[in-house]
Amino acid sequence: MRVAHTNHALPAFPIYSSAFLSPNELVIGGGGGASKSGIKNKLRVFNVEKDRSVKQRDEFELAVGEDAPMSMATDGKTIVCGVNSAPELLEKGENANCRVFEVDNGKLSFLRAKGTLSVKPDDLDFQKVTVISPDGSLVAVAGPNDLSLLSYPSLIPVAQALKVDKEIYDATFMKSKLIVATTANLQVYSLPEANALSPSKSKKGKQKASASLPLLTCERVIDIPSSFGGASGSSFRAARSHPILDTVFYTVINTIPSRSRGKSAPRQAHVTRWNTENWTVERTRKVGDRGITCFSISPDGKILGYGSSDLSVGLLDATSLNPVSTILKAHEFPSTTLAFNTNSSLLVSGSADNSIRVITLPDQVRGSNWGFLMLILLTLLVLFLAYTFQRYSDTLRW
Repeated sequence: MRVAHTNHALPAFPIYSSAFLSPNELVIGGGGGASKSGIKNKLRVFNVEKDRSVKQRDEFELAVGEDAPMSMATDGKTIVCGVNSAPELLEKGENANCRVFEVDNGKLSFLRAKGTLSVKPDDLDFQKVTVISPDGSLVAVAGPNDLSLLSYPSLIPVAQALKVDKEIYDATFMKSKLIVATTANLQVYSLPEANALSPSKSKKGKQKASASLPLLTCERVIDIPSSFGGASGSSFRAARSHPILDTVFYTVINTIPSRSRGKSAPRQAHVTRWNTENWTVERTRKVGDRGITCFSISPDGKILGYGSSDLSVGLLDATSLNPVSTILKAHEFPSTTLAFNTNSSLLVSGSADNSIRVITLPDQVRGSNWGFLMLILLTLLVLFLAYTFQRYSDTLRW
């Protein structure tokens, strides 16, 4: 199926993160990163219209030496993103990597920051995962091997920081759980009880030491299915819970090439749909011979979007995993971020090639009751024809 899409060049602005606050208000983060490229690191607010045109409303320039916003999430009013501090602060062990901004009438303003990652100036570590819980009360932020669970938007820790052996690639919330996707497995954690989410304070009014915070309890660990080669032959790249159905969960599994007779097998990317009642794979779809770089699900739970290292952007039906549309060579470089707008009518893909692509989602896929209405209409038509035929037969008898 062909979909309408429009590319927009943003000169000297590599894109790394994005989020829609509303059907037409988009925030994107990018820049030259920590390197001395001369390209400034910024957050920008755009209006995105139904005709896929874009208009910049505001921008917030980060301090000299700070990194680009590498991940982002929103509750519709504020955004939280990952930005490493400048090298001189990193040298002191100070890194205000988790930052909250308010967007009011299209204008960006800084609210607060929290340090959760200890990074040295020469490290490549950054806040690669930022995700807000469905009720907007929690945010999970993660670097390569550690994850912090914070209240939102206050950024006060509500549990002890989680340390894992394998590299973290993604995380997502379910109703009462947090699922962390590492290269080798999915780790399912119970969220703290509601009364534990209110940070305790000492008599002096200061928050208690982190040692007094509750531990995140791991309920189970789900390894990569053996059909994908297990942990030695593939890795989890992304994980998303269904926004409406708590028993539906999606992952992206990128396979690792294995050599056969001196030749490497083609790298493959698979999207899987899981049943979380027993954590079994219900459906799997191979979507390409190159790895997937970013992945998302529409707010209505009907469409999955992915960006591939083959430079394409694809859409899948979330129920059947059947392909809906593929945009070949959507960017000059692979997509780094995907964002659906809040009414599931648009998808924006961003890339380090200094561009975003705005995609109009097809009505026949996202229409909530289209298939059901067609079934009703066909049933009524059959009943009408049967009734007409019966009346005609009765007339002939007389």
